[in-house]
Amino acid sequence: MQSACGRWWGLAVMVGLAVILPVPVCAAENSPSGRYAELPGVKLWFTDTGGTGTPIVLLHANTGTSVTWEPQATAFAREGYRVISFDRRGWGKSLADPATGPQPGSVATDLDALADHLRLDKFHLVGVAGGGFVSLDYAAWRPERLRSLVVAASTGQFAEKEMRDFTARVEIPELRKQAAVYREVGPSYRGVNPEGTKRWIEIEEHAQQPGAPSQPLRTPNTFAKLSTVTMPILVMAADADLLAPPALMHTWAAHLKNYEWTVADSGHAIAWEHPDVFNEKVLGFVKAH
Repeated sequence: MQSACGRWWGLAVMVGLAVILPVPVCAAENSPSGRYAELPGVKLWFTDTGGTGTPIVLLHANTGTSVTWEPQATAFAREGYRVISFDRRGWGKSLADPATGPQPGSVATDLDALADHLRLDKFHLVGVAGGGFVSLDYAAWRPERLRSLVVAASTGQFAEKEMRDFTARVEIPELRKQAAVYREVGPSYRGVNPEGTKRWIEIEEHAQQPGAPSQPLRTPNTFAKLSTVTMPILVMAADADLLAPPALMHTWAAHLKNYEWTVADSGHAIAWEHPDVFNEKVLGFVKAH
């Protein structure tokens, strides 16, 4: 995946313009700065575009880090939002610190601690895939902090036997033994964007730190838990998703009290494969709430 900014930078170098900027102008306008937050149990790496706009917090997939959100950070900040993303504990640059808190903790508690650290009042929360598990977990626990919720391309990691049985019926045999890129990145994207596919693989291969345990949900996601979530929710499915196909997502979404439904032409890596479509849908939703 390469933005229009990246293509213009490459063109400027090739034609040998007299004045070469150190970074592409459009990226510099809203480029987020990264730093550590010293939180209980973790040195959490996060990026923050800053400003006084309404915050949008982004939760990455199990196969990614905060780096995957760069197209969203730029686009959302350009619309006046303050965009925040972070590497989950044991992912990317975030470092577990047993000296300051229990391990492995939960992503929901780390998110809440980061919101306190940044003095966020109410914010929009966006989670894709594994980040969607966490966003639902957090929404049920801390609804007073959320303006709205977006969950995209996610099974939700529900405890119900109905969901496990559904997955068993639709999942391709031995799919989990395949490389992550074949499970998560759609064939159309792999076919037309080899550079973007290569970059996705690079990020995925170094996403989770070796030996780092996955953080459990604060409490298991259940349909009963889901029914308590009442803030506006956008549920976004991907029609070529091998892990969370639309019918599977609709099964759990039907237990929500207040949600909108949309489907994008994409594989599981929906925000990466089609950032323009993803961004348009998210922005349209958050602007309404």
